This record gives sequence, structure tokens and C-alpha cells, in this order.
Amino acid sequence: MKNPVRLLLALVLVAMPALYAQAPAVNSAPAPAAPVLKSWFVRLIPPRPTFDKDMTDAESKLMEQHFVYWKDQFAKGVCVFGGPVFDPNGVFGVLAIRAATEEEARALASADPSVKAGLNRIEVAEMKIAFLPK
Repeated sequence: MKNPVRLLLALVLVAMPALYAQAPAVNSAPAPAAPVLKSWFVRLIPPRPTFDKDMTDAESKLMEQHFVYWKDQFAKGVCVFGGPVFDPNGVFGVLAIRAATEEEARALASADPSVKAGLNRIEVAEMKIAFLPK
């Protein structure tokens, strides 16, 4: 009777090429680096200075959708902070968001339901956030 260790070794050597042929290829190329995210200031401009005091029911519903959209972006870490500014010359909204490019920042802001519906307008500018709570 043959040596069982030699028999096992022979079986493994015979089976190796088949096992390697079925194994997924290992990609030796490094994964592409994630894009560097910049900070962007978004100003949300309402249709009129008195908007916070006299919005219609339809406008109010759009602003509820606006809030839900940005709350979701905040949960994802895209929106850093945001809220209304009660300037005596007219209310407006501000947001700080993170995106790789200005185009991406504009696309995020333009996807706001209140902007898509034509209710609010946006201005977008790159910014550096110097102070944030931990």
C-alpha cells in the first residue's frame, strides 16, 4: 500500500491548477484615491424678502420637502450645517456642504426640491470652514 501522505500530496498537486483557475484574479493595481472634498457655501434665495411671513400652503409644502432633503444630506455628512438667516432686509437660507467640485456642489444644491420647483434660487461659492464644534 502506498504512503498516505504521498498520496495526499499527489492529489493536492494535481488539483492545484484547477483551484487557481477558479480563483478570482487579484487586482494588484491600487484603488483610485477618493476625491478631496472641499467646503461650499450655498445661499438659498427665496422669491421675496417677506417669504418667511407670507408663504402660501404650496410654498410651505415645498419648504418641508426642502427641509427633509437637507436633513438627509446632513445625515450623510454632505451638509455640515444650515438654516435660515433672519436678516431685516429679507430672510434667506445658508448651507455649508462638502463636495469635490463646484459642479457637484451646484448639483446638490439644485436638487433641493424648492430649487427644482423654481421657488428658491441658489448662489454657490467655495469656502474654508475654520471653526466647527467637535
